[in-house]
Amino acid sequence: MIGMRKPRICAVITENDYQAAAGVKRFVDYYEVRLDLIGDGWQTWVKKLNRPWIATNRLPEEGGKWVGGETDRIAKIYEAVKLGARIVDIELRTDGLADIIGQIRRKKVRCLISVHNFKDTPDIEELKAIIRREIAVGADICKVATAARRLEDNMTILSLFSQFPGIKLVAMAMGQFGVSSRVLSPLLGGYFTYASLTEGKESAAGQLTAAYLRSFYEATGRDKN
Repeated sequence: MIGMRKPRICAVITENDYQAAAGVKRFVDYYEVRLDLIGDGWQTWVKKLNRPWIATNRLPEEGGKWVGGETDRIAKIYEAVKLGARIVDIELRTDGLADIIGQIRRKKVRCLISVHNFKDTPDIEELKAIIRREIAVGADICKVATAARRLEDNMTILSLFSQFPGIKLVAMAMGQFGVSSRVLSPLLGGYFTYASLTEGKESAAGQLTAAYLRSFYEATGRDKN
């Protein structure tokens, strides 16, 4: 049933700091390892995370910091798969996406297909069209992140969960006006919500810490489900 599952938290690792990641283990269900932000070094400790982890090597066009070529970017993702990534985040706009998804799935790894809009939050029909495209290309998990320009954008994003029952969906509005969507999304059917390891280590505007989110869910009684 939508909204009845224990809320899941995915903590985003943005630096080559295993101890900081390990320090929030009790609060989180997943980690996201941001290869584009960390640079090399993550290879030495990812197997010690003791939680399923998502490998992300984000395109600059979607808010990432990858500075190399596309072939090398995808090669880093394949390297992460070999080192134990359970999920790979790949942008919907990625060239050769179908082939990449096929290769990753052959390794029994799930594909999270994502779209990021740093300009605004489109209307609900445009957002639904994006998710349908993600489903069509073979997403195991769909993701859409938009920029919140007004509080009402939270309602637009949160309404997506009722539109796609049975679909593993991650959706949030970024920025100061979108904080409530981050908190409420896993309570309304979102597959998980993203969190920072600590204050000041956010990978996107409006992200809250893993400790704060877990304490909130515990206070609501939802962590008992």
